[in-house]
Amino acid sequence: MLHIRSALRAAGLGVLWALIQSASAAAQQPPKADTAVTLGAMTITAAPVHEVRVLTMQRLTLPAVATITAGQAQQQVNLVDPEDAVKYLPSLFIRKRNYGDTQSTIATRVWGLSSSARSLVFADGVPLSALIANNNNIGGPRWGLVSTEEIARIDVMYGPYSAAYAGNSMGAVMEITTRQPDSLQGSIEQTQAVQRFSLYGTSRTFNTAQTNATLGNRFGNFSFWASGSYQDSHAQPLTYVTSGSFPNGTTGGFAEQNKLGAPANVLGATGLLHTGMTNAKVKLAYDITPAVRAAYTFGAWNNDGKSRVDTYLDASGRPTFGGQSGFATGFYDLAQRHFAHSLSLRSDTKGDWDFEVIGALYRFDKDQQRFPTTASSTDTSFGNSGRVAVLDGTGWSSVDLKGAWHRGGYAATHTLTFGVHQDDYHLRNPTFDTPDWRSGDVGNVITEGDGKTRTQALWAQDAWMITPSLKFTFGGRYEWWRAYDGFNANGNTQVVQPTVRSSRFSPKGILAWDLNPDWRLTASAAKAYRFATAAELYQLVSTGATFTSPDPTLKPDNDLSAELRVARNFSRGTAQVALFQDDVHDAIISQFLPLVPNSTTLYSYISNVDHVRARGVEASVGGSDVLVRGLSMSASATYLDARTLALSGRANATAPAGSAIGKFLPNIPRWRATFVGTYQPVTPLSLSLAGRYSGKLYTTLDNADVNPNTYQGFGEWFVMDARANYRVNARWSVAAGIDNLLDRKYFLFHPFPQRTLVVSAKLGF
Repeated sequence: MLHIRSALRAAGLGVLWALIQSASAAAQQPPKADTAVTLGAMTITAAPVHEVRVLTMQRLTLPAVATITAGQAQQQVNLVDPEDAVKYLPSLFIRKRNYGDTQSTIATRVWGLSSSARSLVFADGVPLSALIANNNNIGGPRWGLVSTEEIARIDVMYGPYSAAYAGNSMGAVMEITTRQPDSLQGSIEQTQAVQRFSLYGTSRTFNTAQTNATLGNRFGNFSFWASGSYQDSHAQPLTYVTSGSFPNGTTGGFAEQNKLGAPANVLGATGLLHTGMTNAKVKLAYDITPAVRAAYTFGAWNNDGKSRVDTYLDASGRPTFGGQSGFATGFYDLAQRHFAHSLSLRSDTKGDWDFEVIGALYRFDKDQQRFPTTASSTDTSFGNSGRVAVLDGTGWSSVDLKGAWHRGGYAATHTLTFGVHQDDYHLRNPTFDTPDWRSGDVGNVITEGDGKTRTQALWAQDAWMITPSLKFTFGGRYEWWRAYDGFNANGNTQVVQPTVRSSRFSPKGILAWDLNPDWRLTASAAKAYRFATAAELYQLVSTGATFTSPDPTLKPDNDLSAELRVARNFSRGTAQVALFQDDVHDAIISQFLPLVPNSTTLYSYISNVDHVRARGVEASVGGSDVLVRGLSMSASATYLDARTLALSGRANATAPAGSAIGKFLPNIPRWRATFVGTYQPVTPLSLSLAGRYSGKLYTTLDNADVNPNTYQGFGEWFVMDARANYRVNARWSVAAGIDNLLDRKYFLFHPFPQRTLVVSAKLGF
């Protein structure tokens, strides 16, 4: 108890210091005038109580500023995968390249698409975030554990302003609330999507078919919810084979330049992915008392995928791969089978005490990718020998115990929340050679990157109602982190990595002042430390002649985050403006450093960048019955100035020292904007038009991307979507929509989907 009191005193002092520093910084750096139309956060529409209920502990610990309900998503979004629901929320972008994308990562207002571990995603308090990595590959949240039909609402907090969440919350925290039935109910929905794609030498139609089914009921104190889906998806090309020259003896291909302006002729398309994906989930709940519920959830996910290629080369009148190895690595088979379990025990007493206990487990039971290593120089065949990349046995587990004391109920002067946390992550990632890439047994280990991390935490915070209009929430989180059992192999070279440990304390504070019933001013400040993931520490990557070696001694991201938010309520809407800043030391970002000390040869490492800073303004507005009855609108605009302030390494292998100083941080655009308009002329019918905008962004520390609108570049883009939803009767509803209505052709490293028609029909009871 003495340790906790000392931690709380330190938290209070740290928060006061951070608030003073934030105020001083704001005084020295006045914000730029907001010249964008201030558009904003989603408004909450009327919905049944069971659809908008927020779990007790979430309501006490998550100061959310953006929300979307199931009713809004149904009206506004061509909802195929669960992550689609949040694509119009302020300052967020979901990198979804195709239907059923297993790598849909989140970009927040201060962190880009390659920062999957700098945000947290939960469903009913169970983590969906894959903190095994911080990348666009296995680091994507496990969205498949949530069906679109069970979503009740989604709430988002921007920044690490709650002690209940780990330092990975430095970008955002997203909590998905799902529903549990009160009576017999179910649904079956069929969705079809058709994309017409044309780019370089690939011009064809790509189809996706998805079937969703749900069933739930309550029998006294017991309730269950079961959901399942099958998706058969054909994706547009996700990657291309490029070369600085055309292979001898061939014709065809397209002359092109890469993002740096160097020749990168397009020889063919790869990553034409056909997947058969199955999701199944069962939630069982039992009300031990009217105020205490126990629940168990089981989820299973299976994916069988085949990536195929499309060559643009021709030799003597016959298509050929021209001996280009890119066709081989882009032609692969996937076999994936994952399982998830969670147990929870929660109370909602509306009295003095509440508690929540959650345990979760996620395991890659089977996860293998098989591909050839050689492509023919005369025709379109591959050699038999190949590689097998294996993630079998990778997985994670977590346990959270939380309590709340609010004497006198939820209107208590002091609401003290506290808890303990532990998570364990295990990465196992060998790549083997095989004499037959299609089905042969594995042979020797080519590369391997294994390792484990464990984080334990103790946290507490107090929400103190100083006056009826002034609330000060302050607290802190102490985290102990360990990385161990690290092992790397590259051919015959094997390295046992050392065990490393670290611990940090993160103070938090929010001061909220209701000036009157219509105006609220909120000042927030917090420290956050994000410890390195197992993949950042141990995963080996080889790209062409560049070998990326892991660094097992990475320091954690050290973030001081501050925000000043002004919110205004109107009779039929809200408006918000937020000024924010994240000042980060030891940011974990890839840079070029010597392979060994004093070497003149530089290699790309994930390592600590000395000092970066991001500051900006976010404006949002939303309202109903705008101009005419039945018209609701919401939109947002975010401006960000994110720069590198100090860097010990180099931006690339040939860049001069200091070339990155003062340049924009990689993977983050300066401008983002969204808008959604929904018109409901009659109760059964809703018509929506939405848009999303992003400015161009750089992918290099020295901003050397001179040609962003090309493969592997990130150009400026604006897309519009449309949707019509009609409820035929109490059971039947139909919807039709178009994503990328204007048929924009744009790249976010990968070529993104072009105009796509989405239609669905649902029968519910």
